[in-house]
Amino acid sequence: MFSLSRVLGTARMFSSSAVAPFPKLKSHSGAKKRWRSIVSGIFKRGKAGHKHLNVNKSPGRKNALSQTAYSHGSQTATLKKLLPYGSP
Repeated sequence: MFSLSRVLGTARMFSSSAVAPFPKLKSHSGAKKRWRSIVSGIFKRGKAGHKHLNVNKSPGRKNALSQTAYSHGSQTATLKKLLPYGSP
């Protein structure tokens, strides 16, 4: 009939504890789309204003807009609350 591995496999799908230890924290969807966490614990993002309407911008300005921006100290503390599990 049923093999032992199949029965044990279905038993693992159910939780052994009746109550979860605490609710999961939700990540802020806006911050999730804009920021990425890096190994050092700070966050990086792309600068705004580089996607379109670039004909009117000088080459130096376009080059500066293409660089990566990093979070400051107070931003990092806020971002750690908004993204409790980091970012993908």
